[in-house]
Amino acid sequence: MDKKHIKLTSTEITSIWGAYMNDTAINCKFHHFLEKVVDEEVKSLLQKSLDFTKGNIRTLEDIFQKEEYPVPYGFKIDMDVDLSSPKLFSDIYVLHYLHSAAQIALQGYAVNLTLVVRADVYSYFNECISQLTEIMRAIKETLLSKGLYNRAPYLPVPDEVDFIKKQSFLTGFFGDKRPLSGPEITNLYSNYQRNALGVATMIGFSQVAQSKEVTQFFLRGKELAKKHCQVFGSILAKEDLPEPMTLETEVTDSTSYTYSDKLMMFYVTALIALSIGYYGTAMAMSPRRDIGLKYIQLTQEILAYAEDGANIMIDNGWLEQPPMALNRNKLAKEK
Repeated sequence: MDKKHIKLTSTEITSIWGAYMNDTAINCKFHHFLEKVVDEEVKSLLQKSLDFTKGNIRTLEDIFQKEEYPVPYGFKIDMDVDLSSPKLFSDIYVLHYLHSAAQIALQGYAVNLTLVVRADVYSYFNECISQLTEIMRAIKETLLSKGLYNRAPYLPVPDEVDFIKKQSFLTGFFGDKRPLSGPEITNLYSNYQRNALGVATMIGFSQVAQSKEVTQFFLRGKELAKKHCQVFGSILAKEDLPEPMTLETEVTDSTSYTYSDKLMMFYVTALIALSIGYYGTAMAMSPRRDIGLKYIQLTQEILAYAEDGANIMIDNGWLEQPPMALNRNKLAKEK
């Protein structure tokens, strides 16, 4: 190996490992979507998204191979999806899924870009951001043109700049509660949207799951996501603010094998992990104590759900081990 070769840091190998797992999983979903979608505009966006994902996979495999690092197993078209199975989600669901997936990926790429250093890895995430922002703009325009974009609530224009003068701004358990702040509305609305998409996803997955244990896990997740929508919606409703649209009706009646239980469990457990992060951010941005407490309670629920999901994946041999540090104690004992 070239003496000038710079090894990948733990952050860099973890970043590209996670990106590869996510892209191979979403590659399977995009292929099935593309086989079933009818709307030409949605089909065009899907094709762009699929081309983007396939290009990412090739680039990541090249980095792994040059580094002589085992390419993760990830997910395979011929093993984790049946492209001939009936349509499971409507074109409207697919369009909202593309929007949500692009949002999540863009946030992940941005975080990774701030952490990585090696030129090829930095260039990879930088290029991902550049390409994905163009795709996201097109997705938003399509949602708007079809009247499907959920605009967040509008706020009144203040007469002048003002500053907080009372500690009552932080309270919320007793007496009169102050109106919701802009950051609080943003997080409540966004978390409602993500859970609404989660409800529809869990319904579809529960219909096509092969294992009874996995089916029950998805049914439980559906009820959990519905409850969280109700919590966020009730807070918005008390302020006379609108709730986002739901997507339960965008799931077909198909019960045929579509995705492997392994793929669906990976997708759901990844969403759970993201939800924990989103709730933590929302809690940090919500000075009103009653809202912060709600996020703590909801986080506890999804932490318990996440542990059960991880156990199912481990028991079935579906949880691929991420990059790990050396076990020095084990090495010392086995020499």
